[in-house]
Amino acid sequence: MAGKPRGRARTRRAAKTSEGESLFRNYLASQHLKMTGERRRILEEVFSITEHFGADELHLRFVSRKIPMSRATIYRALDHLVKSGLVRRVYLDQKKAFYEPVHGRRHHEHMICLSCGKVIEFSDDPLEQRQDEVCRNLKFKPLRHSLRIVGLCSACQ
Repeated sequence: MAGKPRGRARTRRAAKTSEGESLFRNYLASQHLKMTGERRRILEEVFSITEHFGADELHLRFVSRKIPMSRATIYRALDHLVKSGLVRRVYLDQKKAFYEPVHGRRHHEHMICLSCGKVIEFSDDPLEQRQDEVCRNLKFKPLRHSLRIVGLCSACQ
């Protein structure tokens, strides 16, 4: 019984990756670029990650499996994944960009603990509705948004 959810989760992840690959191919074609083997491997790896990750951490995943992949290739591919809308770049602290796949996931915000670094993701429909209302009232067309609440988690208070 314990093996079934993992199998279903793997199947859902594979479906998201396949759909994501199709969307990424379309984006690359619109930029007159090709889906290279490196870009495909990076896309697959990104969609296998369930938490926020940095470009260096992604590079280390390839290094640990002895898959040749340059940091420059990873940074360029991540930039294209962000521009395609499949991945979001988030700044959980002031120093470093992190990434997270957004394709097939519900929009969410982040709470970051200053003490332990824990990142808590949350969604709040009334908050989203209020943001939409503010934009409408101010005749502002939002393209994307990110809310980051910084403080102390319950364990660190």
